[in-house]
Amino acid sequence: MAEDKYNLKNPAVKRILQEVREMQSNPSDDFTSLPLEENIFEWQFAIRGPRDSEFEGGIYHGRIQLPAEYPFKPPSFMLLTPNGRFETQTKICLSISNHHPEHWQPSWSVRTALVALIAFMPTNPNGALGSLDYKKEERRALAIKSRESPPKYGNPERQKLIDEIHEYMLSKTPPVPQLSPSQALEEHPTNSDGEAQANQQDSAPMVAGNGLPNPVVGDRAVEEEPLVLANANPGTAEMGVRAAREIPAREPSNQPLQRPEMRVQRSADDRLFTWAAVGLTIAILVLLFKKFMKSSGHGAVFMDGS
Repeated sequence: MAEDKYNLKNPAVKRILQEVREMQSNPSDDFTSLPLEENIFEWQFAIRGPRDSEFEGGIYHGRIQLPAEYPFKPPSFMLLTPNGRFETQTKICLSISNHHPEHWQPSWSVRTALVALIAFMPTNPNGALGSLDYKKEERRALAIKSRESPPKYGNPERQKLIDEIHEYMLSKTPPVPQLSPSQALEEHPTNSDGEAQANQQDSAPMVAGNGLPNPVVGDRAVEEEPLVLANANPGTAEMGVRAAREIPAREPSNQPLQRPEMRVQRSADDRLFTWAAVGLTIAILVLLFKKFMKSSGHGAVFMDGS
């Protein structure tokens, strides 16, 4: 790289050239990054997927754009390789990126940012800008595909640098590991709980193009509780699934319609029994009265008068 074409008195240029020398003299097996020959503020990079994750063995290319005020302002990051965690050719939102300048520290460097990016790969996206939440088997398939060829991006100068970086990372990155039986069962459950969860996911509306559940608005209310339960501890999630299974078995809608009819029928029966008792009491009193009159000698008069 011809350093004489740049203003070495510029703080940003001086810092960037220092980081280039440091990156070349102290290479890492986990990542590599270099600026363009014609523009040292634009870097191409590649990282290897973090170990013990669905990204392991993958090679993920990206682009870093350093601001003119670097290192006092943070860079922006963009992934070029499909990975299932971040959108491609979209500036991603991280605490080390220009989306959060309040978190950036001038002591951080491109190397620091790449180490942080690798650590962010297996974390929960939480709806951050430029994030994706693919299934593990989909991410693993993308990791395998990422090794086949580098992404196509930009002019010939950029593509040449991307190709060189890809060849270097292929020599440093072991292939995607095979799944153990326990990991295969975890990603492809065969028990009834796994089938029930698969049925719930199949019945959910899907976003076109990425196969992710999409909450429905308009005629239906958006249901956010299942997403919260999914991030909770296993006991809470299990209770939520169990409750969801039990609710459809109940039929509370028919009971409120029957209860008023039962109360009306019961009230009519009570009135019928009351009037019957009153009539029976009056008949008994009439019979007793006639018997009394007959025994007292007024029975004949009473009978004649009637």
